[in-house]
Amino acid sequence: MEAPVRPDALTEPGWRRARGKPALEEVFGSIRTRSGGTLWQKLLAFLGPGYLVAVGYMDPGNWATSLAGGSKFGYTLLTVALLSNLMAILLQALCARLGIGAGRDLAQACRDAFPRWVSWPLWLLAEIAICATDLAEVIGTAIGLNLLFGIPLEIGVLITALDVFVVLWLQNLGFRWVEAFIVTLMGVIALCFGVQIAMADPDWGAVIRGFAPTVEIVRNPDMLYLALGILGATVMPHNLYLHSGIVQTRHVGESLPERREAITLATLDSTIALMFALLINASILILAAATFHKTGQFDVAELDQAHSFLAPLLGSAIAPTLFGIALLCCGLNSTVTATLSGQIVMEGFLDIKLPGWLRRLITRGIAIVPAAIVTILYGEKGSAQLLILSQVVLSLQLPFAIVPLVMFTADRRKLGELTAPRWVTALAVLTALVVIALNVKLLVDFVRG
Repeated sequence: MEAPVRPDALTEPGWRRARGKPALEEVFGSIRTRSGGTLWQKLLAFLGPGYLVAVGYMDPGNWATSLAGGSKFGYTLLTVALLSNLMAILLQALCARLGIGAGRDLAQACRDAFPRWVSWPLWLLAEIAICATDLAEVIGTAIGLNLLFGIPLEIGVLITALDVFVVLWLQNLGFRWVEAFIVTLMGVIALCFGVQIAMADPDWGAVIRGFAPTVEIVRNPDMLYLALGILGATVMPHNLYLHSGIVQTRHVGESLPERREAITLATLDSTIALMFALLINASILILAAATFHKTGQFDVAELDQAHSFLAPLLGSAIAPTLFGIALLCCGLNSTVTATLSGQIVMEGFLDIKLPGWLRRLITRGIAIVPAAIVTILYGEKGSAQLLILSQVVLSLQLPFAIVPLVMFTADRRKLGELTAPRWVTALAVLTALVVIALNVKLLVDFVRG
């Protein structure tokens, strides 16, 4: 089935440039939606993009902060995981609104709204952030291969380059296959943690109380620092570009009511998916609390540490294996979304299209070179430091993605009747300020050592 042709206006109010060809043109509008039927029947056609976005909220950086929080403070920081997830839901809802309401992804919107002396630096920063994201996934996948099969980290880093063929194969089958692959691996991750938590037998009363806000987080400096880490590592800049692009794989009508309904359905999709991501992140924290914190091991933060400690604590050799499988699935999932993000950013900002395999190899090559050098020279400790550095790079780029997103969705000249309600914009501004402030603090802490 051929993708529908999107009509491009010669002039559009509020934009410096008219819309060009969409990013991911080969799958633009390729998935049919329903104009009638029940809400559930309509929603089924929209389910998918949100799960690709949710992958970014379960990267190795999130794993590390959740492990550290659970091992040191038990279930207390579950409330922070919940708060950060709510903030992410709000920002991703704005991405869906931009993609459907303006017919542009965030990269295209920046290109069409700003002069080149602004949009080109934004493009460069976005590319650096995507490479940093890919670097984290390379290291996470390599650690997963090492934990499961004993493959040396430097060899595992090189093996991750082969995933380009998986991505290309899935894209050739159709975008629904990409979404099915992501959802399947997320299901495996959830199953692995479900079994481990059942074995750990946590205090469910304490788990429920952990989701309730407490002033103890503010009073305890160490707890506050870890809470800031969980919040600061949640929102990833590449997810904002990704969601605003892949939401356009749905064939949506041009009328105002049709687009308004599409925004609602796309927001429901991302909200459901991000609640699933919360389930995974909370599971990591609960597992750490029920095993490490319970037995007095308060300083577990490394992925390989957690893997080696699980067997003696849970009394089963299968527990660390399940942990390794979940980590490997997380890494594979993230590589798919990093590829799509890179394609959306390059095509959106520069209107330059490269073959998928070439784009993938460029992005992965930039990530593999430093990862391979560091793992060969410094081993596991160096990889952990490189992982932290990648999160710092993401923190630096975050304001340059969030601020334009909030600006565009609040501008009636750009979105017309589909502009975000004022209360949503107010919450988004507050969320943006909080996330940016936390990331700046984490950056300052990193510089101070």
